[in-house]
Amino acid sequence: MSIGVRPLDESLILCGRARTGAYMEVPYLEEGINPYRLEIALVDDLCKNDVAVLSCGGSSRIAPWGGLLSTAAKARGAAGCVTDGYVRDTIEVRRLKFPVFAGGIAPLDSKGRGQIMSTDVPVICDGVRVSPGDLVVGNADGVVVVPQEHELDVMAKAFEKHAGEDNSIKELRAGSYLRDVFEKYGIL
Repeated sequence: MSIGVRPLDESLILCGRARTGAYMEVPYLEEGINPYRLEIALVDDLCKNDVAVLSCGGSSRIAPWGGLLSTAAKARGAAGCVTDGYVRDTIEVRRLKFPVFAGGIAPLDSKGRGQIMSTDVPVICDGVRVSPGDLVVGNADGVVVVPQEHELDVMAKAFEKHAGEDNSIKELRAGSYLRDVFEKYGIL
C-alpha cells in the first residue's frame, strides 16, 4: 500500500489473513437503521490471525476503527486492522499493543458519515485489491498484501532475499566492501 497507510505503533508487526469490509460515504443517518450492524458482525466474527481490512474509498469523513473495536478484535485473537480510512482512540489502541495501520487519525466514527455495505468481498483499500484470505503483512515500513494465488512464489522469493540480506550483512560486518558483496548477492 502507499506510504499514506501508516502504523499507529511502529514497534508492532502485523501478519494474518484478510477479512474485508467495504464502506461508502453516506450523507445522513437513516432513521431506524443500525449503521454498525455489519461492522459489529465482522468484528465479532474475527478469528485468530484475521486482519480486518476496511476500505473507505479514500474518504476523509470515515474513521471506522477505534479502541472498542481493537479491544474486541484482540480478544478474538485477530492479528490487526488495516484501513485507508481514519482511526480514533489512538492512545487506547497503542496501549493495547494491537497492530493498526490507517490512512490517518481523526476524532470521528463512521456514524452518519460512512457505512459498511458489504463484508468478505474483494475490496480496493488504498488502491490495492484485497480479497478475503489474502496474506496481509505490515511493519514500520508499511503494508503489503499478497494474493493467495501468488503466496507460495512470493514467500519463496522473500525468504531467498532475506537469506541473501543476512549473508550480505555478515560479510559487510566482517569488513567486505559493499561493491563486492553486491556483486556476489545482487542485493542492496
